[in-house]
Amino acid sequence: MTDPIHIADHAGVRRITMNRPQVHNAFDDALIAELTAALIEAGKDDAVRAVVLTGEGASFSAGADLNWMRGMAAASEADNREDSLRLARLMRTLQYLPKPTIARVNGAAYGGGVGLIACCDIAIGVDSARFGLTEVKLGLVPAVISPYVIHAIGLRHARRLFLTGELFDAATARQIGLLHHCVAADQLDEAVDGSLALLAKAGPIAQTQAKQLALRMAGATEAEAEKLDHDNAALIARLRVSDEGQEGLGAFLGKRSPRWC
Repeated sequence: MTDPIHIADHAGVRRITMNRPQVHNAFDDALIAELTAALIEAGKDDAVRAVVLTGEGASFSAGADLNWMRGMAAASEADNREDSLRLARLMRTLQYLPKPTIARVNGAAYGGGVGLIACCDIAIGVDSARFGLTEVKLGLVPAVISPYVIHAIGLRHARRLFLTGELFDAATARQIGLLHHCVAADQLDEAVDGSLALLAKAGPIAQTQAKQLALRMAGATEAEAEKLDHDNAALIARLRVSDEGQEGLGAFLGKRSPRWC
């Protein structure tokens, strides 16, 4: 079995690559668990100065895996809540990692993939990438990623994208603040290396404190995030087992239009 992530270290940089290209690096239980554990380990390792998160293949991350979604559609509300809390812990771990983080966005990102980008300190993507927060099309909402996405792109943009579920391109992602830089595919590594070079010039303790300072001044404390995670996990669990959520998931998995269309 292929490992769901690949980890490589070089010159103080830990590169964590989501390694499920056959499903566009979509989330399942194994990927969520392995990615969370890898981030926690990177945060504790004094040799790691920065973390780069990316995807193998053509996509960054397509969000939820289809088989995982089938399981959640058939699961109880309690099981859905626990499942959502695991995803929430991954996002929270990345958001508050005590090391600088860079999202190397090598391709499309949807749903939870957008959440990962929003949780990184720096986001650099290819100009061909596409993005979407499409949960409402399934009768659901982007619950556990919502605090991080709203902090990244602002309430005004989030309200529109949460409500419409529309897809948007890399230029728009940069305009609204999801990406800091948008570059051609053959310039992606050069752009990431440029940010890593800047990060390497700063004191590591100061960087940790600077990150905590920015989050604290924005009112985005880890304690508050954990509380929100429980509320949002309960919300998405309730919606998944609701009549509308069951219809939306069933329509998506059955490749048909939901009854509200």
